[in-house]
Amino acid sequence: MQLDLVSGWVDGVRHCPSANCNERPAGEISLLVIHNISLPPGQFGSGKVQEFFTSGLCADEHPYFAEIAAMRVSAHFLIERDGGITQFVSCLQRAWHAGVSSFAGRENCNDFSLGIELEGTDELPFSEAQYQALIALSRQLLAAYPALTLQRICGHSDIAPGRKTDPGPAFDWLRLRQGLTNKECGQ
Repeated sequence: MQLDLVSGWVDGVRHCPSANCNERPAGEISLLVIHNISLPPGQFGSGKVQEFFTSGLCADEHPYFAEIAAMRVSAHFLIERDGGITQFVSCLQRAWHAGVSSFAGRENCNDFSLGIELEGTDELPFSEAQYQALIALSRQLLAAYPALTLQRICGHSDIAPGRKTDPGPAFDWLRLRQGLTNKECGQ
């Protein structure tokens, strides 16, 4: 896996381009936001997240889909339970993942962040393969964007408290931080 700094796309992962993005106002990348998602809720491997992020989710397929099918959202990356990574939006563009948000007193986190979705729920542990993939991808992003530091990796719940709860209590922040600081861990 290798990030192409010119295109903002990572080589060696699946690409599933989403139109649910636009240009960053200043081109800055200084925050990494970790999320979780599963569609339908609590079900994995359905391919429905990909449909949702590319505005192809059929509202009639599940009662929950009727509530969200018209939403226009995306993330830069999705890491599935088996560790497979899909990229939806170039890192150079603004994906629509954070919504109403604030980090360190600054509003509109989409403007300066990258969003990584983990296939999962707040309550279920994430897989070892997901942590391995998240650590490898995060290392690429940290190396590429100097304003992005370990202290600027947070959860959706941190930038939208009271509105969002992901990645949830099942996410192991210590595992991620150790993997990013220990060269032997997460490889």
